[in-house]
Amino acid sequence: MQQASGNISSGSNSSRLKLVNFENEDNHISHQTQGLSSNYLVVRRGKPFKVTLMFDNQAWNRPNHRLVLEARLGDLSVRIPVRSPSNSFEPLGWSAMIYPGDLHPLSVTVHICAPVQSSVALYELHLDIETPQRRLTYEVGKFVLLCNPWLKEDPVYMPLDVQLTEYVQSDYGVVYMGTETNVVGRPWSFGQYEPGVLEACLKLLQVSPQHLSDNEKDYMARADPVYLSRVVCAMVNCNDDLGILQGKWQGSYTDGRKPTDWSGSADILNQWLSSNCKPVKYGQCWVFGAVLCSVMRVLGVPSRLVTVFNAAHDTNGNVKVEEVYSTCGEKLNLSKDSIWNFHVWVECWMRRDDLSAEFDGWQVVDPTPQETSAGMYRCGPCPVAAILQRRLRAPYDAPFLYASVDADVIRLVIRDQHVVGSMVEPDIVGRLICTKSVGLDSPENLTWTYKQKRREQHPGLMSSSQMSRIQPRVQTLSHPSGPTEGRTASPGAMAPSLQVSLTMDKVPSLGEDIRMTVTVSNGSGSPRDLLEHISAQLKEYDSSPQKSFWVFHGQVVIQPFQVLRLHHFISYSDYSSILAGEDFVNLAVVMKDTRTKERFLAAQEFSIQAPQVSIEVEGGDSMQMQEERAAHVSFTNRFSKALMEVVLTVEGSGLFLGKQDTRVAVLEPGKTIRKKVSVMATSPGTKVLMATLSHSNITASRGFHKVSVVLP
Repeated sequence: MQQASGNISSGSNSSRLKLVNFENEDNHISHQTQGLSSNYLVVRRGKPFKVTLMFDNQAWNRPNHRLVLEARLGDLSVRIPVRSPSNSFEPLGWSAMIYPGDLHPLSVTVHICAPVQSSVALYELHLDIETPQRRLTYEVGKFVLLCNPWLKEDPVYMPLDVQLTEYVQSDYGVVYMGTETNVVGRPWSFGQYEPGVLEACLKLLQVSPQHLSDNEKDYMARADPVYLSRVVCAMVNCNDDLGILQGKWQGSYTDGRKPTDWSGSADILNQWLSSNCKPVKYGQCWVFGAVLCSVMRVLGVPSRLVTVFNAAHDTNGNVKVEEVYSTCGEKLNLSKDSIWNFHVWVECWMRRDDLSAEFDGWQVVDPTPQETSAGMYRCGPCPVAAILQRRLRAPYDAPFLYASVDADVIRLVIRDQHVVGSMVEPDIVGRLICTKSVGLDSPENLTWTYKQKRREQHPGLMSSSQMSRIQPRVQTLSHPSGPTEGRTASPGAMAPSLQVSLTMDKVPSLGEDIRMTVTVSNGSGSPRDLLEHISAQLKEYDSSPQKSFWVFHGQVVIQPFQVLRLHHFISYSDYSSILAGEDFVNLAVVMKDTRTKERFLAAQEFSIQAPQVSIEVEGGDSMQMQEERAAHVSFTNRFSKALMEVVLTVEGSGLFLGKQDTRVAVLEPGKTIRKKVSVMATSPGTKVLMATLSHSNITASRGFHKVSVVLP
């Protein structure tokens, strides 16, 4: 309820507007916008909402008084005459009606409907009370208009309620990280019901370069979800504008927060809003993607996080990615191309009125600043169907995205700056693509929606345990020594007489030995003397590896038609000072035939599984707003040696402010470090508690726990 304000042009014997009731509770329930704002009425386009107008002691005289509403966006406006009810609202224009039962002596309830192609924005609503002699003008208030995925005519319409619940209303998601053989699910709070988040999303649109350069053109274009997604995508990173996040992939993070320290979008959006649009430090791909997903869900566009394992960054656009190895199996940083162990982007659901109907549905939108699109750091929306069909001319950025999931990998072995072996591996990039399942925390496999050759290999739905058992395919390399640059074994070439593969015996866990098996198959009728070189290198998920921290050199004799399985291990003592939980390792073996000088390469990358931090909430994982609970966080040292300078840190956006930690100088084997924190939610939705254990400046373990908060 609010007091009406306005300018009275003339007259004193007319009814005057006294109060306005935006009927927030009823409208928010009807429009599926509960919890998005306590400051504004939030409604969806194409669906009527009601506003009750209360007059002073002189009743509104229907025959003699005419009501005209006016919706304003900046200098743009539309006048909406309030009329008697008809069978339907005007589908292509703004409509306002009064139903017979909504007319009372001193008040009237007006039902207002914005056309389905209205712009997403914060509107001002004004009212004129007109008679033949005079006009009274009032400022009624403001309301927010969003896309309407429940309405069939809206370009973002999604038919299934369970999908709408998951991809629009749910404020909880899972980011999948790690490798295809060790998929790690990390909870994320999208936070669209947290105070200030809607305001941050509206501010983002208002400070975009498009709006600042031509606000009328921007307002008019915001009806189109394709346009909206491109604007928001560019604004999530700060490379070209007043965007939200600054990216950083190496070096110190002391002047901000490590990307791994974030567990939700609300803190990021509110920090950006409260700092007058200064970029938040720091983000990486999953943080960029999660913030974009939050904003698009707030605006009413169904969205989901998608992880591509072994995602290619093809710098020259030839849909080929080069990897270079030494003759000892060490991967070298000599290629501008790269393969990320995982990359996270967003799929947004929309109709593509600018294309044919076959491209409707999920669209890839990637806010991680990698390459420019039309001069700005953004990517998409590109139809997933276009990637599947290799329609590289489809807008936007189809070639780059196609290469991300389906580029060929060319692996080169060099010696003295000469290529001494090469192979083409068409089946490494995009080995697994997944998202959170509808209504479940387990991953849904999307690989078949991007890659036709995956249709037969992966079912549509897999559990985490099933995913963890996926093994890499055999990778072989055979080429004679000497100047072989440009000589490449094509996928259809005759198989070499010697084949080499490298597999992990199991997913390596921190504190245990890393065990691997090299399998050598001699398909020839002659024995072969081989030199075996294995190299292990620490790496980041998105960059080339460092120098080798472990190597092995040996000699092998294999008889005609024999298959040898060579077992190796890297002891915990060999890597304990190098690797921590969630670290990535590049492992490669090169076999050299001492007689023919042929070299055979097999390689794979894996991540280290970390022990979990335990989190329990007293009274269960569902709580009411303003209800205080205790959360117990603990970690037990199950390693064989003591951990030094141990810090256990707990944080929970929407449950308590800041971080809380406890420290011990030494945590002996078998001993436990504990922390008790008090939590209380001030808004409904799903919140995520995150705990991080570090020792000697190494982040070793994390734990996550989701809490559902309901209204009392």
